[in-house]
Amino acid sequence: MKSAVTIALVPEIKTGPWIYWHDLETGMAKAADLGFDAVELFTASADAVAPDRLAALGNQFGVNIAAVGTGAGKVLQGLTLTDPDPAVRSKAVAFISDMIAFGAGFGAPAIIGSMQGNAVPGVERAQALEWLAEGLNILGKQAEDNGVKLIYEPLNRYETNLINRLEDGVNLLKSLDNQHVKLLADLFHMNIEETSLADSIRSAGSYIGHVHFADSNRRPIGLGHTEMTAIATALQDIDYQGYISAEAFPWPDPDQAAKQTIESFKKYLPRTHEL
Repeated sequence: MKSAVTIALVPEIKTGPWIYWHDLETGMAKAADLGFDAVELFTASADAVAPDRLAALGNQFGVNIAAVGTGAGKVLQGLTLTDPDPAVRSKAVAFISDMIAFGAGFGAPAIIGSMQGNAVPGVERAQALEWLAEGLNILGKQAEDNGVKLIYEPLNRYETNLINRLEDGVNLLKSLDNQHVKLLADLFHMNIEETSLADSIRSAGSYIGHVHFADSNRRPIGLGHTEMTAIATALQDIDYQGYISAEAFPWPDPDQAAKQTIESFKKYLPRTHEL
């Protein structure tokens, strides 16, 4: 298991659960100083950061890119994979395809969270899920062609009416034609939807390709009531080898939030820093 911390470079999502903001170089330097293995990036588009600059910073600070988020496609452009308008769905696929190619340059998967959308009024949920599966099949093939996985994130009921639990996410992935799509196990969303976070992780097993590390109140782990010991054991039981990335509010400030996060990694997931 490897540690990561989020850096968001999109002013329009400033109130979101991201540890570091605005300054890519400073965020990467601070992540490296604390001992994080990687950073997870949220950019406005695939061309918002020059790949050469990102590679240079990664080499300079010795940190990898764990994943790239696609949420700006919805926030800035209103794009989702389940929009009733096929032209909008096509634009959403194109936006995510570009993010897949950008991330693949660093061996990093793209994450589909908010861009999955919802079953909006007038659209049956079954139809929205069919559109979602169509998009994931296309994008999963794109990820395969680029040598990376695609990460799909079940969200809590207040953010989507499509897939809320890992079990339902597994069933969705099993229905796809492409097997290069993996699940994101976000501990915050799971605290709302799952009966047992540890049991859900064990059941999903190898379908999990990424983990978001946040407490029950979406503050850094250790500042809410999430029972991390059982979760850490479950991740070890499924032999999870991917990134565990802090997508949490920068509370009380980014530096203290990052410090709290890395201390929690060392407490609950000591193997992260031994591998």
